[in-house]
Amino acid sequence: MTVKINAVHFKADKKLEAFINEKLEKLHTFFEGVISSEVILKMDNSESRENKIAEVRLLIKGNDLFAKKEASTFEEAIDLAAGALRKQLVKHKDKVRGN
Repeated sequence: MTVKINAVHFKADKKLEAFINEKLEKLHTFFEGVISSEVILKMDNSESRENKIAEVRLLIKGNDLFAKKEASTFEEAIDLAAGALRKQLVKHKDKVRGN
C-alpha cells in the first residue's frame, strides 16, 4: 500500500514517517481492498498542548475513509486516527459482506 505523507510547514523526520507507515500498513490486515492512503500533518496555532493534527484519508475500492485527530504528539494523533479508521474498515467490510 502506498502511503503519501504531507507535512505542512515543517519536515517530518524519518522516525515519524516510519511510525506512520507501520500504523497504516496494519490497517491492510483488516481489509484487503485498501489501495493507498494520504496523511496530512499540521500544527494548530492554538495555545492548547494538543495542537498536533493528523488527517488520514484511506482510499479503498469504491470509497474513501477519513479520520482527523488532534493530540499532543503526531504519533498519538496518528494512533487515534488509525484506530478510528480500523473501526470504519470493519464496518465497511461487514457492509460489503452483507450484500
